Amino acid sequence: MDDLLLLVHRIPYPPNKGDKIRSWHLLQHLARRYRVHLATFVDDKDDWRYVDHVRKLCASSHFSPLNPRMARVRSLRALLANRALSLDYYSDRGTRKWVCQTMREQAIGRIVVFSSPMAQYAQPYADARRIVDLCDVDSEKWRQYARQKAWPASLPYAWEASRLLRYERKVAASSDAALFVSQPEADLFRSLAPESAARIGWFGNGVDTAYFAADGTYANPYAVGERPLVFCGAMDYWPNVDAVQWFAREVLPTVQARLPGTRFIIVGARPAPEVQALAALPGVTVTGTVPDVRPYVAHAALSVAPLRVARGIQNKVLEAMSMAKIVVLTPQALEGIDAQPGRDVVVAEQARDFADAVVNQLTQAGAIGQAARARIEVAYGWDARLAPLDALLESPPRHGGIHPAAAGPVLPTWNQA
Repeated sequence: MDDLLLLVHRIPYPPNKGDKIRSWHLLQHLARRYRVHLATFVDDKDDWRYVDHVRKLCASSHFSPLNPRMARVRSLRALLANRALSLDYYSDRGTRKWVCQTMREQAIGRIVVFSSPMAQYAQPYADARRIVDLCDVDSEKWRQYARQKAWPASLPYAWEASRLLRYERKVAASSDAALFVSQPEADLFRSLAPESAARIGWFGNGVDTAYFAADGTYANPYAVGERPLVFCGAMDYWPNVDAVQWFAREVLPTVQARLPGTRFIIVGARPAPEVQALAALPGVTVTGTVPDVRPYVAHAALSVAPLRVARGIQNKVLEAMSMAKIVVLTPQALEGIDAQPGRDVVVAEQARDFADAVVNQLTQAGAIGQAARARIEVAYGWDARLAPLDALLESPPRHGGIHPAAAGPVLPTWNQA
């Protein structure tokens, strides 16, 4: 087996949030084909207990501790250098030294980068084939944040958006392929970085359909007689915070007026203070960390994904669909997911329309949940999703890399639907 360097910004386990789900399956997939040398960060003290589990898949590995508070302070030096804050946030001398030593000792010819800030560790190795999985257009996320904030609070978000886009363009131009989580993300970046159009492609996320089964047996975590509407996600992530605030304050009261006994259950780790405050509202429960989200999804009357700011693929939607739940969601939450509104999911955007959709699904029998499960089984297997990456990594090199002209015609046509 050939050697491969994998650079991931956060330890790819446990697969309990969007980026870690993708990076965990990526690691598993690569480890079956290469001797993987992994460099990553651990930014949650609870995740140190998983280091040995991840290490078993690797020929060698380097785990750097990352203190989010100190990293935010460290990132401020980027202001003086006119560069993206994210680069300094993930800048680490020990990681750089380990990568240098590993590349030299193992004579590694392939590098896979997961998320743009980790590309700084791959930049010196132009002779290696470098595939970067940017996942989302992160600069666009920061731009959306800036748009949502009032001046002057919007200024740091706008700063990061412009500097990070500049860096993303540099990374794409110097890599053999720049990949995203969905065709809309790839198309957006192609419009922002036309000079790298031939290198830009995508592969979508999959779902572990055996784990997120439609017929699993789970203890019911809800009280008898209530109608639970569930939202799952990392509850310190601002788009999720915004989503549950909007739903709890603008949508839920209308639903409760028409269907008393309806409750909104917010499931996810590290709930921000704004999320915790929602527990004071009638019919709202904030669980915090739970050992397993599946019972909460399985016994919910509906799954809701009321995101107003979203990038990439919402794994919470795919997982609920895999469990044959009816999902009511916004157009933003559906972006990049191959599901037909009205058949596989229910889409609504404005608060009144969203409330109507929830009430309709709670009071009418339908087969949307079963259609959702069938769609996942057909379209979202992980091996099929990751197969295009194998082709890129094994493409004939030119000066140690993949010729853009060879990669270009393949990438834009990747569509695993």
